[in-house]
Amino acid sequence: MAFTRRRGNKIKGIQFTIMVVGESGTGRTSFVNTLCESELLPHKLIDTPENAHLEEGVKIKPSSIDLEEDGVRIALTVVDTPGFGDNIDNDFAFQEILNYIERQYDDILAEQSRIKRNPRFRDNRVHALLYFISPTGHALRELDIELMRRLSPRVNVIPVIGKADSLTPSELKGFKKRIIEDIAHYQIPVYDFPYDVEEDDEETIQENSELRAMLPFAIIGSNEEVSLVPGQPPMRARIYPWGVAQVDNPAHCDFTRLKSAILGSHLGDLKMITEDILYETYRTDKLSRSVVNESGAVLPEELANQSVRLKEEQLRREEEKIREVELRIQREINQRRQELLAKEQSLRNLETRLAAQSQGSVPGTPTSLY
Repeated sequence: MAFTRRRGNKIKGIQFTIMVVGESGTGRTSFVNTLCESELLPHKLIDTPENAHLEEGVKIKPSSIDLEEDGVRIALTVVDTPGFGDNIDNDFAFQEILNYIERQYDDILAEQSRIKRNPRFRDNRVHALLYFISPTGHALRELDIELMRRLSPRVNVIPVIGKADSLTPSELKGFKKRIIEDIAHYQIPVYDFPYDVEEDDEETIQENSELRAMLPFAIIGSNEEVSLVPGQPPMRARIYPWGVAQVDNPAHCDFTRLKSAILGSHLGDLKMITEDILYETYRTDKLSRSVVNESGAVLPEELANQSVRLKEEQLRREEEKIREVELRIQREINQRRQELLAKEQSLRNLETRLAAQSQGSVPGTPTSLY
């Protein structure tokens, strides 16, 4: 499948949303704070022994921040999912995350069906989901496979290995290889930086080939700056007894390449695939569920006209509201007219009584002096 490349995102205030999912301790929070260069997400507090047995479940927490990447202002929303994978049964967590993603689609579908759009409506569709895989060094677990399998049809899933500095280079290389083999075996449609050799230019093909070969991205997160060489600017790094792991050093991790891709070169691709493919697929599926015949077969002509009928229904409701307002105004006018007529009649009656009293108070008084 060929995707149109959308380079040159030289637009101020691009709205972009990423979701981060992973078990506690996979480096999810550190990555976001490193990406945003601020403490956007709070670090989880250690549970007390009294609360250690409690299963709170997954929570959905969006946070927003304005960033600037290569001179482009990005209104970034990060949707965190604390609590994922921390329970014995995580089936509810899968559904909770999926429901959130689909609710954003439902919101945009409802907005598009309106006759008069809301100029302040914010598109909160999730454009990329970064799934943090625990650095076990073995292979994908059932939890990883099930999460990516369920969510990939609805969002661009990008697998990453959190806390990759806990693995040696040879362990990391083997771990990446086994993860990609599992993704291919279970046919999980992750975002693999697609390209078309017949449609795309050589630069795009080379860049996407390199990024695809790096999957899953090995990530190290840290906002701590360390001066490694006297006189040189400090670098973000993690210090260990055996050495220093540098966040922005491509030889140590894939952080800079991932950041450049999602907030730069492939931001347009991720938005385009979300809108033109993932959302349209969801929209078609949702509409088709209400336009099937008795045998359960989809009626293509009904599906094609569903959007028109939605707009007609919206127009009908708007017209009904207008008629209700007109009727209410007409009733108020009639009521005011009746009140006015009653007051006029009361005034005439009062004038008649006053005239009668005036004539009766002085008997024999001529009605005219001439």
